[in-house]
Amino acid sequence: MARKHLVVILGDQLSRTISSLKGCNKHDTLVLMAELPEEASYVWHHKKKLIFIFSAMRHFAEELRGDGWNVSYHRIDGEHGFKSFTDAIEAALQKFPADTIRVTHPGEWRLKRQIEDDWTGLGPEIDVKEDDRFIVSRSEFCDWAKGRKLLRMEDFYREARKRTGLLMDGKKPVGGTWNLDTENRKSLDGDLFVPKPWRQKPDKITDEVIALVVERFADHPGSSGGFHFAVTRDGAEAAFKHFTENALPSFGDYQDAMSSGHKFLYHAVISPYINVGLLDPLDVCRRVETEYEKGRAPLNAAEGFIRQIIGWREYVRGVYWCFMPDYADRNALDASRPLPGFYWTGETDLNCLKHAIGQTLEEAYAHHIQRLMVTGNFALLAGVDPVQVHEWYLAVYADAFEWVEMPNTIGMSQFADGGLLGSKPYACSGNYINKMSDYCGGCRYDVKKRSGEDACPLNYLYWDFLERNREKLEDNQRLRFAYANLDKMDAETRNAIVSQARSFIDKLDG
Repeated sequence: MARKHLVVILGDQLSRTISSLKGCNKHDTLVLMAELPEEASYVWHHKKKLIFIFSAMRHFAEELRGDGWNVSYHRIDGEHGFKSFTDAIEAALQKFPADTIRVTHPGEWRLKRQIEDDWTGLGPEIDVKEDDRFIVSRSEFCDWAKGRKLLRMEDFYREARKRTGLLMDGKKPVGGTWNLDTENRKSLDGDLFVPKPWRQKPDKITDEVIALVVERFADHPGSSGGFHFAVTRDGAEAAFKHFTENALPSFGDYQDAMSSGHKFLYHAVISPYINVGLLDPLDVCRRVETEYEKGRAPLNAAEGFIRQIIGWREYVRGVYWCFMPDYADRNALDASRPLPGFYWTGETDLNCLKHAIGQTLEEAYAHHIQRLMVTGNFALLAGVDPVQVHEWYLAVYADAFEWVEMPNTIGMSQFADGGLLGSKPYACSGNYINKMSDYCGGCRYDVKKRSGEDACPLNYLYWDFLERNREKLEDNQRLRFAYANLDKMDAETRNAIVSQARSFIDKLDG
């Protein structure tokens, strides 16, 4: 007699080839999906993030039904009102007495613990499948990391290139160079054509979800208006095609640029679709490689795109699973100040932060430099508690799931892991922002002034950050020139900078 499977599909596992479904007979399987209050509220999720995930889940359930699967789908406003997966599973087992509960390994530690602690007492065998949407498994990454004094993404990335064969010429990288990041730092010229982003018009299902979120999650941050994310596989494919045809050729050059007039620039904005399963990460990399091979995209664009996915994305996932749960509590710089309130409102007179946060609250999106070198940099310089910074990023971005967001925040952005992930803190003064954006031109502060009432706060905060953390950072080889410049200042100048920085920080509201 065939074994019966109850397959639980999580909100970021919306792929028909997900490992939990492989090998299952449609006639002996019940697929369980549920919108749950605890998943919607464990952090203060952006309204557009909730709309995106709930709508994508509902569309995926319909896709599975169309393929012949028996799907039990529970809406958050439904009659049962399940609070957790455990509640939903118990109810499903009453009607469908399964032999096994199958699930693809979750992307977040808290769900792993829930499966281990709560599901095991429900009766059926628990069968947790490896998430094979990644090219490197959790155990393979930990084996790679074992015994290494430094875990550098660049080393991992080269191995990933060799494993996948992407942009490889035999055993050597195409073009002779592994990493073309130095060619991806042009600032935006005002005369350049910037394509309009691809947008999907909401259908009936999405309109229902928008109304639900507006009513039920009215106090959550961000705007629900103008929702445009793709919520189906076809929509995600259309968004990716739009990127390759219109933006990819310039993506490499202007990957790090920021503009007050162009929110999306040449970015693909497909990370939400990859992270929930609507697009396959290796597939999109191979298609970008093809664009290069056919002469439709330069090498620095293709390499920069591929590095973000098989390099950073895979790497931070490996770090997350190798070092959790302790990784979440790391605070190497002993930062303890509360997150300023303007992170939730965008109401600040620092123009760079106003634009980056304002865009985030409106779109549930900002690209990696806005996150790292604007919002992340300010929090780092101000000494904000890294856990609060992490929870903010997890809440406000549509592509944020803990496995990818936490290492990027705790490790790369806030240097709270003490250098496990990044070789130095990503701290900068206003000069970098001025070089890579047009934000400073509309700011009330003067980016060229290091101190004084009109000086850009990032300037004196940067030097205060170095002084404040001298004991922990002075021996970092990548900061030796910065400390040399700090030490060239006379005592009066240095004291004035530190005093102004501390006064500014003390006035920030939590």
